[in-house]
Amino acid sequence: MLETPKLSLPLLAAGQAQKHIPVNEALSRLDALFMLSVFGRSAVTPPASPSEGDRWIVPAGATGDWAGDEQRIAVWINGGWDYIEPLVGWRCWVEDEGIEVLFDNGVWSALIVPGGGAGVIQVLNFEHAPTGSVSDTAGLIPANSVVFGITARVIQPLTGVGGWSLGVNGAPTRYGSGLGIALNAVLKGPSTAPMSFMSGVPLRLTGEGGSFTGGRVAISIHYMTLAVPDAV
Repeated sequence: MLETPKLSLPLLAAGQAQKHIPVNEALSRLDALFMLSVFGRSAVTPPASPSEGDRWIVPAGATGDWAGDEQRIAVWINGGWDYIEPLVGWRCWVEDEGIEVLFDNGVWSALIVPGGGAGVIQVLNFEHAPTGSVSDTAGLIPANSVVFGITARVIQPLTGVGGWSLGVNGAPTRYGSGLGIALNAVLKGPSTAPMSFMSGVPLRLTGEGGSFTGGRVAISIHYMTLAVPDAV
């Protein structure tokens, strides 16, 4: 079957029978690639129950149906996986990381600002259920990063406290104090100047007027890491 040179879309042949088959295949591929985004790029095992149109970047070391299709885009179409070979310069939004990646030199990498040595701006998202009067998160501020700000949202009402503060050891209110405890109360940030961290540091939630007895907070760390110049 003849295909287009870039996206490998099937072309109709003269006197083509069942024309709807290649046309629908081409439309399905275009639907998957337009404004490209995927659920993730780290799962080595295909999801057990994908939905029509679900998309993933297949990582190195993939197993099962994905084995041998590393770095391709896996799309669940008509009850099976279709694999799309990316081209140099393609960009893709990775939903579970909240970052944009670029395809070059055979791999997907976090998008870098043009230039030899540059910075990669990312967002680290995680949830935390605080307990006690002071509660350190398991999600660390990444090492060798510059933090621009922290945002947060209460996703389960916090109990046992009248409010709370967010910071780090030695600076418990650096990113906010007097924060709300009700469902969907937010910390918008930034509340301080950008700050660099040489090592991974946990965030610290401090209860105001009591100790945490329940609740859950979604936290986003907005930060930049520096990229080294290209190899020569």
